[in-house]
Amino acid sequence: MPADAKLRPVGKLRAKATATTVQLTWRDRSRGETRYVVKRTGRKAKLKRNRRRFTDRRVKPGRKYRYSVRACRHKRCAKVRRVTVRTASPGGDAAPAPGGSGGTPGSSPTIGSCAIFPADNPWNTDVSKAPVDTAHDYIGSLGSMTLWPDFGGDGAYGIPYVSVPFSQPLVPVSFDQADESDPGPYPIPPDAPVEGGGDRHVLTLRQGDCKLFELYAAEREGSGWHAYSGAVWDLKSNQLRPEGWTSADAAGLPILPGLARRDEADAGAIHHALRITVPVTQKAYIHPATHWASSNTDTDEPPMGLRVRLKAGYDISGLRGQAYAIAQALKTYGALVADNAGSPRVYVGGVVDKGWKDEDLNGIKSIPASALEAVQTGPVVRP
Repeated sequence: MPADAKLRPVGKLRAKATATTVQLTWRDRSRGETRYVVKRTGRKAKLKRNRRRFTDRRVKPGRKYRYSVRACRHKRCAKVRRVTVRTASPGGDAAPAPGGSGGTPGSSPTIGSCAIFPADNPWNTDVSKAPVDTAHDYIGSLGSMTLWPDFGGDGAYGIPYVSVPFSQPLVPVSFDQADESDPGPYPIPPDAPVEGGGDRHVLTLRQGDCKLFELYAAEREGSGWHAYSGAVWDLKSNQLRPEGWTSADAAGLPILPGLARRDEADAGAIHHALRITVPVTQKAYIHPATHWASSNTDTDEPPMGLRVRLKAGYDISGLRGQAYAIAQALKTYGALVADNAGSPRVYVGGVVDKGWKDEDLNGIKSIPASALEAVQTGPVVRP
């Protein structure tokens, strides 16, 4: 035992939370300890000496946890230090998101303290009065398909995101498509949620400067991440990607601004456009999209960035709850074609959330694609 061995309380005990983890860090001020003991209600962990961090992966979203940490030697322990933290909401915020809402007509929706693009951004624009595109048969190309919520299933489906503080450490990110990706480092936590399935999107919203970092086909790599492509979006700006550039989405669009969120739907109104995918697109795009992902030159196939809306006369009175809010958003703000779906459905994008009610969402599946109409929002760009 060192002559100066002394048990001391840990210093600078801090906690950071995501939806599914809590990470504790502290300064080791003891000498001669044999272990560290971390406790919370229902959990006790014993760590080796000289430890300075602990990650609890047995937590649930939207819960408050109080942890105690202290150094011990045999039967003696230093004075305990405590910290309280709340895990993220089921939607994916890494911290409580005060002021989060679907916005109001003429304003921007918010997540945490961040407005999701300016109020005049295309995602936030009311297109209920926009002229119908009669020069193409975009909707006819969808045949007898129906709309389909690509989220729900008790949290099994959808795209997750994480909201991080401005102080989130930056980590390296490498890309397969580096010439069309914004270079790292990105503030992505090591335990950031990754979309299930083949697309493996990772979406990170940084509070403070309100920048959105999105990855496609993401995998952990060393201390950072590797992805096929990635994009950084300044949510205070309407700046588009360079012409011809992809993003984390095939259309060169951001993903998070077009996802339906459960808190919005439960509030009864979604005040932004939604993201949809269709089976086949043409080799073309309409702003705010900047990229195509097809060799098809049929001008009646939807181009990336095509804006569609649910016809004003289509009766949605039979829908309930969350489905009604989504359908009304499709009437007012419409949806942007963002990717090729690869199956005969028109998928509507949404956030992973166990709070989605499948009995409500099933109503979306009754809406035929023929109830949509394409609206004019800009010229078609063909490479």
